Amino acid sequence: MDNRQTQIEMWLDAWENSLRTHQPIAALLPENWPTLPANLLTDPGHVLDHLLARHDAESDGRSPRGAHPTPPRLADSIISSEMLEPTIQPKVKKQTTNMHLADLPPGFQKHIKKLNFPPSEEEVTLDENSLEAVQRSERTSSGIPLPFSDMSCGGGIFHARMLRKHSELFEGQSTDLCKEDTERLFRGFQLVDVDELVVRSTRKRLLLEAIRLGLVSLEGEQEGKLSRNLVETILEQNIVCSDTLQEDWPWDQAPRLIIANPPWLRIKDRFRGMEDGSQRRKDLSEKLRGLSNDDGPRFSTMRGNVNLYRLFIERGMQVLSTDGKMRIVAPDSLLREQSSHPLRKLLVEKHSWNEVWAIEEANLLFPGMTQGVAILGISSTPNGTESLNIIGPVTRSDLRRVGSGISSRVPSFSLTQEQWVQWARNTWAVPRLPRDQIERKSILKILDSMSQLPRLGDRDHWLATQEQTVKVRVGEIDQTAHSSSISSWDKAKSSRPFIRGVHFTEDETGRVYIRHPAFRKDIPSRANERQLAMWSGKTEVQTYGPRLACQAIVNAHQERRLRWAVIPKGCILGNSVNHIEMNQAILNRLTAAKGDLQKALEWMCGQLNQRNLDDWAKAWSANNNVNNYELEMLPLQLGLESGVEEAAQ
Repeated sequence: MDNRQTQIEMWLDAWENSLRTHQPIAALLPENWPTLPANLLTDPGHVLDHLLARHDAESDGRSPRGAHPTPPRLADSIISSEMLEPTIQPKVKKQTTNMHLADLPPGFQKHIKKLNFPPSEEEVTLDENSLEAVQRSERTSSGIPLPFSDMSCGGGIFHARMLRKHSELFEGQSTDLCKEDTERLFRGFQLVDVDELVVRSTRKRLLLEAIRLGLVSLEGEQEGKLSRNLVETILEQNIVCSDTLQEDWPWDQAPRLIIANPPWLRIKDRFRGMEDGSQRRKDLSEKLRGLSNDDGPRFSTMRGNVNLYRLFIERGMQVLSTDGKMRIVAPDSLLREQSSHPLRKLLVEKHSWNEVWAIEEANLLFPGMTQGVAILGISSTPNGTESLNIIGPVTRSDLRRVGSGISSRVPSFSLTQEQWVQWARNTWAVPRLPRDQIERKSILKILDSMSQLPRLGDRDHWLATQEQTVKVRVGEIDQTAHSSSISSWDKAKSSRPFIRGVHFTEDETGRVYIRHPAFRKDIPSRANERQLAMWSGKTEVQTYGPRLACQAIVNAHQERRLRWAVIPKGCILGNSVNHIEMNQAILNRLTAAKGDLQKALEWMCGQLNQRNLDDWAKAWSANNNVNNYELEMLPLQLGLESGVEEAAQ
């Protein structure tokens, strides 16, 4: 059962046989089929999503263990947020009570009457514009905007869950009306994928989902249901194999709603492990950079290690109708990382980025994945973004299949353009905000006050000179590439201390210091700080004087984000440590201000370890790694100008 294509085809065949024979799918699978958890077997489509996610990962050269299909709960929540008001009159189920109304106080009687006797069908007023939109096939009677598209369908989970929502809304309704509206819905589908196996599987999956929901007949003609042949013909036309990024949009009509979870895959990781992978990656990058539309380059946001999901977002805005909306599932690093700045700029200045759901790390939504998730809500309005509604942090339990898709208890914050510019310096980065209301108020206050301070890497910062601004660099030694020259500490040997992130420690008072066997005698012989603590490689590695360094990787669940310490002269830094690079003119300025460079660095270290500055850093962290540009953007006003003036006199 190693062949993924065979697995997928066998699963779909067993699913159809299950619908025909009314037997459990598990009973129709061969004995050598892998055992599946019971919670997966209740939803055959979710099993297919897992199989296709692993197929995609293997096709890309990734490990199938890193493949995470879109959770149905998240898909339902997103779909609910984009549903329109139905134009079908609701069939109200009359409530019953075990108690006579006369036995209740008058106030309760009035309340119970409202609960038991909601407005009758005759009292429901239907929007004429909506009814006309249904006739023009711009939406369904059940409230689904059409055309409804997915640019990288990967199994069609959003359309499958939409079918389920559509079916539920038609419970108790006229079967003829349901049949007519279901055909309208199918004809409004637009699904694309670059993989032929995925396309075939998605067609079969949506057919089986519709049969399971009683919308399509399994065989022959059945009253109130669409015929299988008709639906298969429609799906053949509306689910196509095409490359969304490189080719033209396959339909003349632009989508009014796009919901997608495009691949989170950097071009540099595409074709990993393949014999000609390097050349194929290069060819793909050159092709994408060379593509153009009538108004210019197709992708204006390609920068750094280009991730495909960014290109899908930009492409989605190009194919979306003028009154369309788009919901995209993306990693939350998009909200803050520097390389996503061009995309954020495009969304804010050229379109209308209205909303973002912030689902943070360890959300248990995508099993086995610690990456935070952002759900972007974008409309094609060309007037630009006036404000962004930040909803979250969202947890798994906050997702709803009804209403706005999110629990009302989730906090939200409206980030206005003026505030946004001040906080993020025109980078349109979106800060992390805590859920606790007291912590949130504190963070908002910190963002407002500290955003007005000069940034560490600014040209007009006190530390900058005419020749150079302060720069943050990664430690000079790559621990993987030079592993043979790094060993456990042995004081008997003539060697230099090697400093890693593990050597940054806090005492009971919160003071950060370097706990290395070269400087402390209280470290046990088997302690982690003694391992990989000695550099015995080439001696021509430059010897630095004392310098300021920061622990570069901090677990997201630790209390602090940054730990700064003064590194003694002669130490070698590993690449898990960042350090501040200052030219001699800056060092002279610090020495003049405090009388001694060591004292000046220790004083500056104290300023960098301030709690407010650490809270600021956590709010703007793009991921678990501490990026150099994050440190250069720290708001730090040292207040030493007067001291320098006195020294100069």
